[in-house]
Amino acid sequence: MANEESTPVPAEEQSLVKAGKVSQWLTENDFAHESLEADHSGVEIIKVEADFLLPIATALYAYGFNYLQCQSGIDLGPGEQLVSMYHLIKVSDNADRPEEVRLKVFLPRENPRVPSVYWLWKAADWQERESYDMFGIIYEGHPDLKRLLMPEDWVGWPLRKDYISPDFYELQDAY
Repeated sequence: MANEESTPVPAEEQSLVKAGKVSQWLTENDFAHESLEADHSGVEIIKVEADFLLPIATALYAYGFNYLQCQSGIDLGPGEQLVSMYHLIKVSDNADRPEEVRLKVFLPRENPRVPSVYWLWKAADWQERESYDMFGIIYEGHPDLKRLLMPEDWVGWPLRKDYISPDFYELQDAY
């Protein structure tokens, strides 16, 4: 057997992320997105622009992703972007391991707005409200976007990494 010389791979090709099954399907159907590196358990992660979230989410729902397991907010750090994340699962009969995909929408910290997916997955109701309450992400089109965990008059977004907690919170008249 002859020794094969290994050709060095250019740095730009080493950093490319191989598109997963869902990303390939989205590309074949002309949906603008970007593949990100899969997580530690191999779940495909797809970056979506806020303007394209509803068309892509609707397409994935039609493709079989009928369960929104988790929606959450993420703060990438002071001065950095916020992220609205959606973990979708294709629930079906006789599936040994359901297919999973995660969508991430990166949003500006100053005006984080993204369309609500409540109309596709009702499970988004309280999950989007929690992300709004804790991170200040506004879910446009949500039927009842209001604080869920904090009092209605609370100022600020407690899970943002640049949030400064007040020394005290004066309770309103509880009766």
